[in-house]
Amino acid sequence: MTIRARLQLNRADFTLDVDAQFPLRGVSAVFGASGSGKTTLLRCIAGLERAAGVLQVNGEIWQDETLFMPVHQRPLGYVFQEASLFPHLSVRANLEYGYKRIAPAARRVRLEQVVEWLGLRPLLDRRDTVKLSGGERQRVAIGRALLASPRLLLMDEPLSALDASSKQEILPYLEALHRDLEIPVVYVSHALEEVARLADHLLLLEQGKLIANGPLQEVLARLDLPTAHREDAGVVVEATIAEHDDAYRMTRLTLGENSLWTGHLDPPLGTLIRVRIMARDVSISVQPPHPSSISNILKARITEMQAEGCDKVNVRLSVGQSEVVIARITRRSRDLLQLSVGMAVFAQIKSVALT
Repeated sequence: MTIRARLQLNRADFTLDVDAQFPLRGVSAVFGASGSGKTTLLRCIAGLERAAGVLQVNGEIWQDETLFMPVHQRPLGYVFQEASLFPHLSVRANLEYGYKRIAPAARRVRLEQVVEWLGLRPLLDRRDTVKLSGGERQRVAIGRALLASPRLLLMDEPLSALDASSKQEILPYLEALHRDLEIPVVYVSHALEEVARLADHLLLLEQGKLIANGPLQEVLARLDLPTAHREDAGVVVEATIAEHDDAYRMTRLTLGENSLWTGHLDPPLGTLIRVRIMARDVSISVQPPHPSSISNILKARITEMQAEGCDKVNVRLSVGQSEVVIARITRRSRDLLQLSVGMAVFAQIKSVALT
């Protein structure tokens, strides 16, 4: 199941020119700087903008040279940056607005499911939605979109209008949706933290053009993309909870044949979790660094190096059979250690830095 989008939209000061195919499952994130065309692409998928080209969703043509399916006929939900709730309706009535318009046999999610997923039960009887917090309003907006039982959910920077506290409040709910929801999501964001926590697949836009398209872990590990040059550059890996050390309030994760120690995590043993390893938190040694306050010391091999400005270097390291991490070190350190591609080294990662 895939989405096939070959779309071109010309404006006086901007051109969107995208030719992409990506999975119709999980969360596909559209990421890029402001003005790169993320929202424009999403609006074209929704039918809110009429671009030239072809859009095919799971084999169904939504748009081609002879057909343009209007937005109200496209089986999708849309969550905007601002939660546009109906102010004259209660939270429950907002949620039921689309739900009641779907025949029971066609409903893909139940009201009770959405209420539990998004933690909405304490809010159901609130009548004045204007007085809800930003995070609460956005959770209701997401719930309303889901209860319309879309075959595809589009989310346009749903956290961008929230303050830092509200973002941290709502992210765990989005992670729960990612884990439990069967409806595929296309998620637009300019925040790499959100993408790293939620996405399975990543489309990277720059000035209206698609410059990368692939599984999240593969795209973030590439040194030739803008994501590798950001201050928050890094990789995402999947690891399994293997041990809880209650005495030190720490948790051991298995990553292939390697282990990673991190701060205490709540999920039970055997849980597969996502870990973000920032390039700035990885250092390199050419000798086993013992003793050391750093708990995570992994055998690695340098597979690529690329200059980062005039004083730093990004180093791509293979760890184990298939895992990859990136280290950002100074040019001076590279030269003092005489690092080169193919060299066996040790990657050091602080436990307190893992997220």
